[in-house]
Amino acid sequence: MNNNTIKFELKDQEYIQLNNLLKFLDLVNSGGEAKMRIQNEEVIVDGQVELRVRNKLRKGAVVEFAGKIVHVI
Repeated sequence: MNNNTIKFELKDQEYIQLNNLLKFLDLVNSGGEAKMRIQNEEVIVDGQVELRVRNKLRKGAVVEFAGKIVHVI
């Protein structure tokens, strides 16, 4: 695993919303920025451009954004 790969562990929750994941990992500065970046087609989830701001990410999801790859475990 390189410096561009992040593992995010779901603890005591079934999922995390995409916009919250980006904020939690400090990949964006605010919820507004997360929404804008998602709607600008800058986020890929499981190999597909994702436009749903509150997409529920569950274990096994892979998110690509700003040169980072996040594995939800």
